[in-house]
Amino acid sequence: MIELTKDTFEEEVLKADGYVFVDFYGDGCVPCAALMPFVHACAEKYGDKLKFTALNTTKARRLAIGQKILGLPVMAVYKDGQKVEEVVKEEATEQSIEAMIQKYI
Repeated sequence: MIELTKDTFEEEVLKADGYVFVDFYGDGCVPCAALMPFVHACAEKYGDKLKFTALNTTKARRLAIGQKILGLPVMAVYKDGQKVEEVVKEEATEQSIEAMIQKYI
C-alpha cells in the first residue's frame, strides 16, 4: 500500500500505467478507519495485479477537492490518469469494494 501525498499523487496515480486503486480517507473519519484493515487486506491479496494507494485528505484537502472527493470514505479506481469508478460514503462496504476490485484485476 503506497501512502500518497500531494507531491506524489500525480506521479503514482495520474501518470501511472494500468489501474490504480486509491483509498481516500481522513483523520477522524470513523468509517474510513473501520474499512482500512479490509482495504489493506485487499492490497495484500491483489497487490500483484492492481496498484494500491491511499491518500489522507486531511493533509491534501485541495488535491481531494480537485479530484471531486466531497465526502469520505471514497474508494476509487483510476486508469491512465482518469477516475473510472468509485464507491462513496455509505456505498463503501467491504462487498462493494471487493466487487469493484474484481472488475479491474
